[in-house]
Amino acid sequence: MRPTIKKFVTFCLTSALTLVLLGAIGGIGTYAYIVPRLPEISSLKNVQLQVPLRVYARGGELMAEFGEMKRTPLKYKEFPKVLIHAVLAAEDDRFFEHPGVDYQGILRATWQLIRTGKRTQGGSTITMQVARNFFLSREKTFLRKINEIFLALEIEHELTKEEILTLYLNKIYLGKRAYGFAAAAQVYYGKPLAKLDLSEIAMIAGLPKAPSRYNPVVAPERARIRRDYVLGRMLALGYINKTEYDRSKQVRVHARVHGLNIGVEAPYVAEMVRDEMVKRYGGAAYTDGFEVYTTIDARLQKAANRALRDDLLAYERRHGYRGIIKHVDLLGLDDEGDELAAWTRVLKPLKPVGHLQPALIISVGDESAYAFTREGKMVYLGWDQIKWARRRIDENHLGPALRHAADVLKAGDVIYVAAAGAGCHWLAQIPKVAGALVSLRPKDGATEVLVGGFDYYQSKFNRVIQAQRQPGSSFKPFVYTAALDKGYTAASIINDAPVVFDAPGLEDTWRPENYSGHFFGPTRLRVALIKSRNLVSIRLLRDIGIGYTVRYVTRFGFKPKNLPHDLSLALGSGAVAPYELATAYAVFANGGYKIKPYFIDYIRRDDHIVDMTRPLQVCPKCEAAAEARAKAEADEKARQKPAPPTSEAPKMAAKLEAAPWQLPAQYAGLNEREWAQIRQGPQLPRLAKRVLSPQTAFLINTMLRDVIRKGTGRRALVLKRTDLGGKTGTTNDQRDAWFTGFNGDVATIAWVGFDTPQPLGAHETGARAALPMWISYMRAALQGRPETPLEQPPGIVSVRIDPDTGELADANQRDAMFEYFRSKNVPKRQTEEPSANSPAKRGSNITEQLF
Repeated sequence: MRPTIKKFVTFCLTSALTLVLLGAIGGIGTYAYIVPRLPEISSLKNVQLQVPLRVYARGGELMAEFGEMKRTPLKYKEFPKVLIHAVLAAEDDRFFEHPGVDYQGILRATWQLIRTGKRTQGGSTITMQVARNFFLSREKTFLRKINEIFLALEIEHELTKEEILTLYLNKIYLGKRAYGFAAAAQVYYGKPLAKLDLSEIAMIAGLPKAPSRYNPVVAPERARIRRDYVLGRMLALGYINKTEYDRSKQVRVHARVHGLNIGVEAPYVAEMVRDEMVKRYGGAAYTDGFEVYTTIDARLQKAANRALRDDLLAYERRHGYRGIIKHVDLLGLDDEGDELAAWTRVLKPLKPVGHLQPALIISVGDESAYAFTREGKMVYLGWDQIKWARRRIDENHLGPALRHAADVLKAGDVIYVAAAGAGCHWLAQIPKVAGALVSLRPKDGATEVLVGGFDYYQSKFNRVIQAQRQPGSSFKPFVYTAALDKGYTAASIINDAPVVFDAPGLEDTWRPENYSGHFFGPTRLRVALIKSRNLVSIRLLRDIGIGYTVRYVTRFGFKPKNLPHDLSLALGSGAVAPYELATAYAVFANGGYKIKPYFIDYIRRDDHIVDMTRPLQVCPKCEAAAEARAKAEADEKARQKPAPPTSEAPKMAAKLEAAPWQLPAQYAGLNEREWAQIRQGPQLPRLAKRVLSPQTAFLINTMLRDVIRKGTGRRALVLKRTDLGGKTGTTNDQRDAWFTGFNGDVATIAWVGFDTPQPLGAHETGARAALPMWISYMRAALQGRPETPLEQPPGIVSVRIDPDTGELADANQRDAMFEYFRSKNVPKRQTEEPSANSPAKRGSNITEQLF
């Protein structure tokens, strides 16, 4: 070998060895510098992905979701195999072969850098993307790339391939606030991942490379090209055959942004849950994957929504049409040969409100019209659905009756319509009047339905819990109950006659009247409540005392500060929210127990129950057992000398007493069925407090049942039940209309009024404006439920009385009737003089005092 060549070879070998040595030293130095500074990889084993708060009805129907990130984490086995193949084909086909770093890909990226002088993202494996998404920024620098490589190697050492892929499939951002492929399936196609076809899976599998650039909603053509690339890679790798490839390529891009698949519409309840969760958990409520199961019954909630909306629309029809939304010239629309597209453009800016749909009148007949809705349907409006639309003048006056449909509609009018059944639609308008409906389970206070208004997205004001309104005559039963506990009976006589008051706290001269404007003379209390006689109620309150009554009604949950301390209290001039009134009426429904309403049943996270409501429950048998146990324990303590308490015991007892209840550790992780069994057992008893004696509860219940049998609630007889009780409520000038009714299983409140109090109009009483809503809902709520009998408690007797005097009737009196009394309050015979302190005598004295 020539010396020159020998020197050259020696130089090359020396240089190569030097470079290798320097590379090794550099690699070791880099490793020694970077690895100790890498984050702890083991944290990925228990990573907590940000998952939104989800709210469900009692049966598991989704109600709402709250949180910035849309994500539904799945386990590896829950991901369809075809999706895994699509992702590997698009992102990293050697994933199951390389050790976390694909050296072939890195060499390609290096060659691209040498050739073009540009850094690219090429060479990133799925493991490296996991490292970047969890630990690094997206900044493209050599240092970040080196960190990424070392992290990927560490991750592969700590986790299995399946665990790494699961993290990737759940974590990756795919556009439109969708994180993870399960969320992307819902956002772009409105269905679960398992129900996507091959073309849809290939579409979302192509998104990780550039979610904005290849977004099928924003850039459908670029998205199609990317999808076809993924399909081609799947074909090349043998994941799909040629037939599947060709068929999927022919599918047009049909992705669009979908909302949640809401199972039941209950946004007012969902907002109550969100507010409560933020109070309990702060900002973590939105990110920690809480699943809140409420007490809402999905079937009944749907019935309640319909009942309230139908009732408010019926009120609107009684009070005239305010007019169309706007008018457009159909002939002048720029349709470019597609009139349906032109009509759709007209309606697109208008949003549905409740179940009302914006619509465009296309043609008008003599007594009918056809309209095109925002949903793209042609609907028919018959004369029965149009003729109501007389011009509104004010709440008590309407314009002339319509003779033809053209009197109110013409082609090109933009209106709202509502389904009327039998293929017809109502001409409709967005109600200005408001309403509320809430129904509780009297035995424990579970909120089965709650509707805070016509449409949450039109008005987020929750009238069930936020509206403070006068209850009107629906407050009278509480005054009558107070009287029953002060010696009055259902047969006590009070004079229903004109009266004038000159009393502090009221207007200078107050002349209250009955709604009818008539006076009926001496009246038994049962009849007075059935007929809702105002003057009897005022005299009754005057006799038993305002202070006593205010104190008494606090047992139902009413706040004294919201009640007037004058005689107008008898007519319900205080301020209550429908939720508060429903809670109070539940006492009548359950036999005299004060329950606490609740709407959250239990809270789950990571498939475990983390909190659960322990409601106050009505359980007379449990109450008796608890009393017997308490007595036995007291007797046992009396026989034993108590040990002196330690210094820490009182402190610990006080701490436990003051602390809110939390889920005991021994119950963590139980499923719903196991919890249901525990709740029924003796481990966690919480008994509701009795606030009415069985005798008082029975008496007022029979009186309220008669309101429906014979009084202002007679329309409810259409339900063909004998176990219903209730009371209408109407305030001055018909500003508020109520119906509050119940049986042993359900206590329901319906309210109608304007948010800014103003008259509803003549004759818009509780029986007309609110009772139909109550009936509509209760028809669904009572379906399949047996009647709840009213058991007569000890100490109550039924005797024949004279209906005119309320006194004991003669054996031969033909018009005598039966009435219930406490044994100690049975009236005397007509020949016997009542004592000066008897209720009947005091009732007579009231008349003398007031005139």
